[in-house]
Amino acid sequence: MNALSNIGTIKEILTRHGFTFSKALGQNFLINPSVCPRMAQECGADEHTGVLEVGPGIGVLTVELAARAKKVVAVELDDRLLPVLAETLAEHPNASVIRGDILKLDLHGLIEREFVGMDVVVCANLPYYITSPVIMRFLEERLPIRALTVMVQKEAAERICALPGQREAGALSLAVRYFAEPQVLFPVSRGSFLPAPNVDSAVIRLRILPEPPLAVDCEPDFFALVRASFGQRRKTLCNAASAGLSIPKQQLLPLLARAGIPGRARAEQLTLEQFACLSNEITKQKGEPRDAE
Repeated sequence: MNALSNIGTIKEILTRHGFTFSKALGQNFLINPSVCPRMAQECGADEHTGVLEVGPGIGVLTVELAARAKKVVAVELDDRLLPVLAETLAEHPNASVIRGDILKLDLHGLIEREFVGMDVVVCANLPYYITSPVIMRFLEERLPIRALTVMVQKEAAERICALPGQREAGALSLAVRYFAEPQVLFPVSRGSFLPAPNVDSAVIRLRILPEPPLAVDCEPDFFALVRASFGQRRKTLCNAASAGLSIPKQQLLPLLARAGIPGRARAEQLTLEQFACLSNEITKQKGEPRDAE
């Protein structure tokens, strides 16, 4: 089907199927004809690649992916869009749709079943309200994927791709850099969507690292520390981590010193390596017997 990004074509298809947009599902469909081809190109889709798409909408991006990839599987939560996608993807036998919630599906099983013998990438225009949970699920579960190329809110893109030590950096940006190499690819204006959201967007790519860039003795301790440290940004790292991890300050201060971190430092001032060092000190202390009182 041609001209899927044409606003007149989109409105005609949606009207014919009696579809109305759901704010609760964060539905904003792309109508800028230049965005989806560029996303499909940047995600690395080719004749040897399988692509997993999240929230295909009416299939504007799906069609572009199917024209380049060996196979495309799109996961769609909204039952009302299934007949729409059956129509718009009819000319693309290498594209299929699975009805489901991307946060609940067995993704390891899906990838193993649908993409036998293929490199796999993820490409999606993510609803803003599930951006962080979706990205972290793909990363934390260590799925067999090469990269994620996703459109997110512009401010979220800046946070996700911020370097440790930058003001924009937060728990999400550090967690992402533990698993991947993030990069902002290009901006997308709010006028590129129907209906237009109140904010601009950006496309980012996360290249999955074969191994984490640093040694962490206990990953749950590391991520708990990162979350606690940024949980109260106005406080010092010591105060925030003490409250978030339920570790008395008098126990935490010597660990900061052993990790080479000033006692008055704030979370956004630390490098990924410093967080790893402090996390390892916390893990080590947890394994040591306490002095008898």
